Amino acid sequence: MAEPKHLELIAERVERLLLRHEELQRTNALLQDQVSALRTERDSLKSRLNAARSRIDALLDRLPAGNEAETPKDSR
Repeated sequence: MAEPKHLELIAERVERLLLRHEELQRTNALLQDQVSALRTERDSLKSRLNAARSRIDALLDRLPAGNEAETPKDSR
């Protein structure tokens, strides 16, 4: 008589485990989507940073030589 009760407990645990597994799969899918979005954002920011660096380098190249040591005078 204890055997059917034992089987019921096992069946309940299996059901809970299946529900938990499904929940974890959904959570994992959401996290993977977030990681993908963050990677896309990171790549975009890297691209923007490289473009800004290129623009700054181009501006620096346009500066006349010898101005590196000069500092702006305080205008008070």
